[in-house]
Amino acid sequence: MSVLLALGAALAYGLSDFVGGVVSQRVSAWTVALVAQLGGGVVVLVAGLLLPGDPTAADLGWALVAGVANGFGTAFLYRGLSSGRMGVVAPVSGVGAAMVPVLAGVGLGERPALLVWLGIVLALPGIWLVSREPDSTASGDVPRAAAGGLGDGLLAGLGFGLLFVALAQIGEEAGLLPLALNQVVGGLVVVAVAMSLRQPWLPRRPLAAVGAVSGVLGATATLAFMIASHGAYLSVTAVITSLYPAFTVLLASTVLREPIHRSQGVGMVLCGVAVTCVALG
Repeated sequence: MSVLLALGAALAYGLSDFVGGVVSQRVSAWTVALVAQLGGGVVVLVAGLLLPGDPTAADLGWALVAGVANGFGTAFLYRGLSSGRMGVVAPVSGVGAAMVPVLAGVGLGERPALLVWLGIVLALPGIWLVSREPDSTASGDVPRAAAGGLGDGLLAGLGFGLLFVALAQIGEEAGLLPLALNQVVGGLVVVAVAMSLRQPWLPRRPLAAVGAVSGVLGATATLAFMIASHGAYLSVTAVITSLYPAFTVLLASTVLREPIHRSQGVGMVLCGVAVTCVALG
């Protein structure tokens, strides 16, 4: 069940990134990121007030840390999505989002089975292959847009990796209020980063409201990951959830007609084998 929940989280994150990426190509990426965070936060807050929960001070503290990491990762993900190919930025962020929790999980004493380790080992190059820029030249030169997307993807991956680690520390009895706090704090961090870079972040166009759809999908994914992390190792659930770029690339290919390069196809196969290994292990 934990593997299925983590896979569902990957699907929801992939949909969220796709919607956010499409909108951020027409509206300021910072505006879309802010609307996404606050939109998801409002929905989760309403649900949290209706559903029982008893968060401790530690739960709220971890939610605060998660919110900072969430806002940081979201800000640079959306900036990258607005300026580069979806098939570059989102997958690169997935590598960092997978590696940080694996290192943290091992440091906390997790010891996955051998077959699970095989899945983790296959997932990392799988995500990387999916992220390869098809337009790279034979001489190894990287296009400017791809280089910028790579940097934004790495920063986003660091933020999302820390987000997964912090979320996994929130107790099962905490309910949804810590998740709502995570979303609201994430929105504030997005504003802070945008202001520091002197980027427009105030919603001024009606199209920015579509970012709320991305936010609800992202909040749903986060909730699914939190539940999954309570029933399995952090190093396992985080890696499965970090396969979300494959869904983003598939959507970009089918809806936007972005081509899937041979290396990306190989990466997707590796991701599929990785999920199978983790599930069987």
